[in-house]
Amino acid sequence: MTYVYATSRYGYLKDAVLASLFQMQMPTIHTNFRSGELTREGFPDGESYHKINTSEVENSDIVIIGGTVDDRQTLELFDIACSVVEHGAKSLTLVIPFFGYSTMEREVKQGEIVKAKTRAILLSAIPRAVFGNKIMIVDLHQDGVLHYFEGGVRTVHIYGKPLIMDICKTVRGESIRDRNFVLGSTDAGRAKWIESLANDMGVDCAIIIKRRKSGTETEIAGINADVKGKDVIIYDDMIRTGGSLIKAAGAYKAAGAEDIYAVATHGVLPGDSILKLYDSKLFKKVVTTDTHPGVFDMPIRPSKPFLEIRSIATVIAKNIF
Repeated sequence: MTYVYATSRYGYLKDAVLASLFQMQMPTIHTNFRSGELTREGFPDGESYHKINTSEVENSDIVIIGGTVDDRQTLELFDIACSVVEHGAKSLTLVIPFFGYSTMEREVKQGEIVKAKTRAILLSAIPRAVFGNKIMIVDLHQDGVLHYFEGGVRTVHIYGKPLIMDICKTVRGESIRDRNFVLGSTDAGRAKWIESLANDMGVDCAIIIKRRKSGTETEIAGINADVKGKDVIIYDDMIRTGGSLIKAAGAYKAAGAEDIYAVATHGVLPGDSILKLYDSKLFKKVVTTDTHPGVFDMPIRPSKPFLEIRSIATVIAKNIF
């Protein structure tokens, strides 16, 4: 039997993954996956209380869904994982839809703390289940982060490409056979990924070329493809505040692009970030998956036609059963 748990901010994704497993219409999948019971309480001083159902855990395969979106969520994931192993889990799989600090994967300035590495070391310290621990992460910003995990932890990179391709093909509300668009990037750093994605869809790709003006400032020097009169779908693995996305869209628009769409795996979008994208008047639509709970926590958001959230649940379900 496999029991699926989630950290406090990822209950929505646990439910969606279980629903996706059920929809696969495979009897062995239906009966083998169950929702795990977890009691949570908070204390006035900020401490938290958790209790697992130990009868579920003992001699069972355990899946815990939780992104390291902040320090509290990271520690909750760590605490739950340690407890299920202590109470006899047969195997442990951590599904991390969004790995926080993934852009801090190396030391640029002397003394900078490489937090992608310290978070990996922390999760590597979870005691081993009888048949081992596995960590699955969706669309990492840098693949090399997987090498930071230690102690025999098996790591798996879940690629969201099937879902991203489907979004790109249908975001304009047209037939998936319509290939009359260009897949764009925000900068050359994602060039290989954009090129691979474009090749799989049979479309052209356009890469933004940047020139560094100073240690902290860059400017757009050009675009490596003709986008005049064409729709551009800009893909990036992550949208945070949207600043780079707005600059890239402006460059494509100046080069003669028609409608511009933004697609991302991880929509972080803190504060009024989505409104900045909307107010720029550059984008026809923004689509992101639900790997980060922040897409549901925005205090103010534009109407649904502008922002669409697609679930990553089916991609996760196909990788964990």
